Amino acid sequence: MEILGLLIPVSLILGGLGLAAFFWAMRTKQFDDPEGDANRILTKDYDDKPKPDEPDL
Repeated sequence: MEILGLLIPVSLILGGLGLAAFFWAMRTKQFDDPEGDANRILTKDYDDKPKPDEPDL
């Protein structure tokens, strides 16, 4: 039971670090896939109505 006094704070700190790393990755756009758009043209599967990324000027 005494070890829980150490393990619970350590697990909360590690969980907080993981959550902070996830939010950092989201903020710095680490999950964007610009090459996926480039490779999509090489496949035979395509969307008839793709989603617009930016409005045409």
